[in-house]
Amino acid sequence: MSIDSSRDAPARHAGAVATAAAQRMERDLEWYRELSAEDRSWVSLVAQAGISAFLAWFRSGDPTPVVASDIFGTAPRELAQKITLRQTLDLVRTTVDTVEEHVGLLAADGNEAALREAVLRYSREVAFTTAQIYASAAESRGAWDARLESLVVHAVVRGEADETLRSRAAELGWSDVTQVAVITGAARHAAGSSEVTGVVLPLRHAARQLGLDALTAVQGQRLICVLGRTADPVADAAKLLAHFGPGPIVVGPQVPHLYAAGRSARAALSGLDAVRAWPQAPRPVAADDLLAERALLGEAPARRALVDRVYRQLRDRGSALLETATAFLDGGGGLEATGRLLFVHPNTVRYRLRRIEETVHLDLTDPRDAWVARVALALGRVGDQPQSGWRQAVSGGATR
Repeated sequence: MSIDSSRDAPARHAGAVATAAAQRMERDLEWYRELSAEDRSWVSLVAQAGISAFLAWFRSGDPTPVVASDIFGTAPRELAQKITLRQTLDLVRTTVDTVEEHVGLLAADGNEAALREAVLRYSREVAFTTAQIYASAAESRGAWDARLESLVVHAVVRGEADETLRSRAAELGWSDVTQVAVITGAARHAAGSSEVTGVVLPLRHAARQLGLDALTAVQGQRLICVLGRTADPVADAAKLLAHFGPGPIVVGPQVPHLYAAGRSARAALSGLDAVRAWPQAPRPVAADDLLAERALLGEAPARRALVDRVYRQLRDRGSALLETATAFLDGGGGLEATGRLLFVHPNTVRYRLRRIEETVHLDLTDPRDAWVARVALALGRVGDQPQSGWRQAVSGGATR
């Protein structure tokens, strides 16, 4: 095989063809025209390096084309972040078309057909090499994103709403994500896969299919998912059940943004510890539906929330509702028995029970709701009870 016999022909012709290729890109590729002048010059250098490498291989007579990935090394790393794989293949295709148009300039007489065939073989190898480079970059980026994602989730669990979290969240595109809730449950074992490819990525993809954002991490046996743009966290969690392992799944309350998600995470994780006390709990279950169980574990925020939502709501609406709830629960749940204790008609008891349900959203005729109300009333009475002498002495001594 031979090309122009002039000593300087390869370099000179490579530059000329690269210039022609750049002009063709300018004419045919809209996204190329939107690049800065500096980036366009780097693309031209890549094209020239590729053409020179092709000519060197063609002159060598080696039957097997070997494409060195360093033909892309002339451009800065930042350029790869601006040009997609599809756009890079557009560049390869444009350059190949330009080379074919200039076969007469590059090949000696009678060698045109051989050069055209060589162009096809070499361009195929360039395409494969390009795909490998982008795949490697995507894999590296995916591993880094997964690590960064895990750090953000761990910070949310620890309640760290600092500048570090803001910076990392911004890099993951979470600066403006609203309507956030935390979901937690057992991590699903992905046989033959890593946690990232077998658990994290499928869950993130499933959330995206639902129009949601997700940050996910595995902590020991637990899978923690920070869900964004969720109007109904429990309903959305129900659509993601397949990505969790067996056992209960608890959903924390919705918060405005990622930097307040620590509250949702604490509620969800506390609920996951407490849900065993309610064997019939739905899957998934809201952490707020486990306030009584969480209170039994000694969680102060759950106790306060339960007292505020039940005991104080009834107490502050007059004594009738609180007295009726107490008498109904203590009297075994009978209308007549409650009426006798309160010296009112059973219909009055029935009316007050409806008022209670409207006020605190608990149906005292339902065994589950009745138990939650019992816990709430007990905690409320304990909190309202004046301190006895010995408790005052102990608390007074503790403050001195």
